[in-house]
Amino acid sequence: PSRWSSWGAYLLYSRRFVEVPVIEPGRGLAYLGLFSEIGIILLITTLCGALAGHWVDDQVGTLPILTVAGFLLGAAGGTVVIYRLLMRFLARLG
Repeated sequence: PSRWSSWGAYLLYSRRFVEVPVIEPGRGLAYLGLFSEIGIILLITTLCGALAGHWVDDQVGTLPILTVAGFLLGAAGGTVVIYRLLMRFLARLG
C-alpha cells in the first residue's frame, strides 16, 4: 500500500462523527415527522401569502406586485416558524 492510501483513510475518519450518530436508533420516525412538518409549514405559509397578495392585487388592480410581496412574506414567515420548530426539536434531543 502506498503512503497516500493510508493517509486518505485518516481524512475519512473523524472521532467526532463516530461518537455522535446522525440518526440515533429509534428516532427515525421523529426525523420523518420533523421533515414532513417543515415541508407542510413552508407550503402553507407561502401559498397563503401568495393567495392573500393575489386577492389584494385583484381588489386594488396592481396584479403582480402584491402577489410577489405576499409570496415573499409567506416564505419569510414560514422560515421563522421552521427555525423555531428546529430549535425546539434540537432542545428535546440534546
